[in-house]
Amino acid sequence: HCHFEFDLCGWKQDENDDFDWNLRTSPATNMGTGPATDHTLQEPSGYHIFIKSSFLHLPGQKARISSPVLSRRNKDCKVCGRIIFYYHMYGAHIGSLIVYQRTTVKHEKILLNLTGSQGNFWQRKALIVAGDGDEDFQVVFEGIAGKGPKDGIALDDLTFSKEC
Repeated sequence: HCHFEFDLCGWKQDENDDFDWNLRTSPATNMGTGPATDHTLQEPSGYHIFIKSSFLHLPGQKARISSPVLSRRNKDCKVCGRIIFYYHMYGAHIGSLIVYQRTTVKHEKILLNLTGSQGNFWQRKALIVAGDGDEDFQVVFEGIAGKGPKDGIALDDLTFSKEC
């Protein structure tokens, strides 16, 4: 479980992307740049990770962050493994959030693909990470910059089911 209150909890910024997810609190004056609070504490002082479309990031540029490696040797994870997380995607020109399951040989399968504004509130999502094969894997969150300088994507409370 990672609530981002202290650090990235073993999640790593990918090296083959254009920019990084940022660990941050909500700004004192929320000018359309993400959630007013984090999900965990429901407070502006609580932390979450965030990407923001800006003049520094061209539309279509990507930020990727990946989980620690999870073992397929655990048969329970193969059968009923899940990741549960909360996301916030709001703005007129928001980009996309894509969630992948990536094997250790870098084969990626899309688990979720969201584009455009999803509402100005935290939403819960649970995705199955089980599947065929015995290869260890990671979950990758990819945020793609949109055209709006105030639009952003936030993630909080990333939790793998106890089977994994």
